[in-house]
Amino acid sequence: MPNSSPTRGTLYMHMSEFWSGDLGLTLVTISITFLVFVITPLREGGLPGRVFFDLIVVALMVSGALVVEQSLISKLFLVGAVLISAFVLGAGRLHPTPFLHQFGSILSTATLLLYIRIVLLVMFRAGPMNWSRIQGGVCAYLLLGMAWASAFQFVEQLHPGSFRFVNAPVGIDQLTSKFTYYSFATITTLGSDISPVSPIARSLTIAESSVGLLFPAIFIGALVAMAMQSRPKS
Repeated sequence: MPNSSPTRGTLYMHMSEFWSGDLGLTLVTISITFLVFVITPLREGGLPGRVFFDLIVVALMVSGALVVEQSLISKLFLVGAVLISAFVLGAGRLHPTPFLHQFGSILSTATLLLYIRIVLLVMFRAGPMNWSRIQGGVCAYLLLGMAWASAFQFVEQLHPGSFRFVNAPVGIDQLTSKFTYYSFATITTLGSDISPVSPIARSLTIAESSVGLLFPAIFIGALVAMAMQSRPKS
């Protein structure tokens, strides 16, 4: 027991060093990239592996929430949201029910949006312009796509038929895969073979495509402003 406090202090110091450099955002970005572009599409065909990357993302979310400069209440709230969301999603896979799937989708949306705030706090912290800020923008962009995918999934689960599919999804894995594809096709304004039918589905689609157009412009503008401010004055 006497060594518990120094141990916690050492662990916190290591996590702070982990997130103060490029490694934290690098691992988050790599994990989310693999999750979105490799694991989720292959999971539709029955390939295992998503749980492993989900656990990595959850661990990175918790560590990032603990060390980023914010109030204790905000830290506890975000850590609680991440853990509850992971628990509900896991319970939905072990005991699939419509309620658990719907609750998991809405929790995932809220948790991802909250974590975008953490990434932006790390990205816009004081300091010189470096590679981690660009990684932060990429990471936030991917998290936005995942959050909207969960929101689309919730709408379809709550009101079946809100989206029109060429081939209707069978099971939660196919539904998640199709909406991940649809979300990133929408945020990049590429377009897809999935069509929003209900008013709320159309509103969410328009909102995401608008964010997809505005986010890169705002992000580049913010980076340019930060670079100008960090330049030594002659």
